[in-house]
Amino acid sequence: MSSPKSELNPERLRVVLVLQGGGALGAYQAGVFQAMHEHGLAPDWIVGTSIGAINAAILAGNPHETRLERLRQFWDGIAHRDSYDMRQVPDQQRRSNVLLQTWDTLVRGVPGFFKPRFMSLFPTGAAVDPEQASFYDTSELGDTLNRLIDFDYLNQPGGMRLTVNALKVACGSLRSFDNREQTLNADHIRASGALPPGFPPVRIDGELYWDGGLYSNTPLETVLDDNEHVDTLCFMVDLWSADGPEPTTLDEVQTRQKDVTFASRSKRHLDDYVATHKLQQKLRELYQALPERARTVEGAQDLAALGCGTTLHVVRLAYAGRDWNMAAKDINFSKGSIEWRWDQGYQDALRAIKAAGWLSFVTEDTPLVVHELPPLRQPHDQERAA
Repeated sequence: MSSPKSELNPERLRVVLVLQGGGALGAYQAGVFQAMHEHGLAPDWIVGTSIGAINAAILAGNPHETRLERLRQFWDGIAHRDSYDMRQVPDQQRRSNVLLQTWDTLVRGVPGFFKPRFMSLFPTGAAVDPEQASFYDTSELGDTLNRLIDFDYLNQPGGMRLTVNALKVACGSLRSFDNREQTLNADHIRASGALPPGFPPVRIDGELYWDGGLYSNTPLETVLDDNEHVDTLCFMVDLWSADGPEPTTLDEVQTRQKDVTFASRSKRHLDDYVATHKLQQKLRELYQALPERARTVEGAQDLAALGCGTTLHVVRLAYAGRDWNMAAKDINFSKGSIEWRWDQGYQDALRAIKAAGWLSFVTEDTPLVVHELPPLRQPHDQERAA
């Protein structure tokens, strides 16, 4: 499957969407998709972890014409209704409402997503069944996913490719579940978002799995390691920021700790990707410099297996919300907050699409171009080419 030719994708680049974990912050990802959807940039492949896996599965598990509607149904369904319009009140009143909503989430959970285990002995330190070893029960999420996702559609050949990542509890290795390789169901999606100790592990084929974000919260490596050597346009959505001010309060310290823990490590992965591609290019040049008698069929096959020179465009979209430096921002399901994040994702993606830096000319031997969001005061995309 390849993207159709369009004004924004005249070369029919493979379009990929990479979605981090981040709980309620994932509404930002939904806004990004809306902008892509409206501009004919539907992904050929979505890779997600945790809330990113949930968003990804809803998109891959529905036809083009209903994807956005199903995504809205999910986020509207798990949003906590506010007592007043958050857009019409001062900042301090919004913050107070968010604190109340967050406490309500901790106490009552989120209907259709997770609920507390009030009678569980797990919080006391007692041993329980592995699938019960958590503060909350996510079985309702399974019901929600089965209602909003057509898994027959998701798993049929020729559709949108979906990959979700989870961590194998027993050995700490990362497992990618891919609808090109196996039949996916709601348990695979729940496993990708099973962040302990809040959420329980999910057993698949006899093995227990936790949230893939414990290993790597930004599943960009899945795209970089893919052996389908084609020119690619990758929208990478970051929900956590590795950069931030020096914290001075307990809440700021906890917020900074969570940001650093779950922030993208994409720069290191992209640097490795460029180094590998440059090495492959050098090998091809050296092979071509060999005399004819020194070239072999096996050598040519080995070079072909490395892939031809391709270009990866990475459009990085980063959530920039302050959230009052709340460490619990990822469990703030206030409807006003969710709507604001969705709109921010939509507006940021519109800026990236308007700049369309991937349309600029690059030489065939350019392995990677990273497109950052242009400043609001400047119309042109800022790029870092390698």
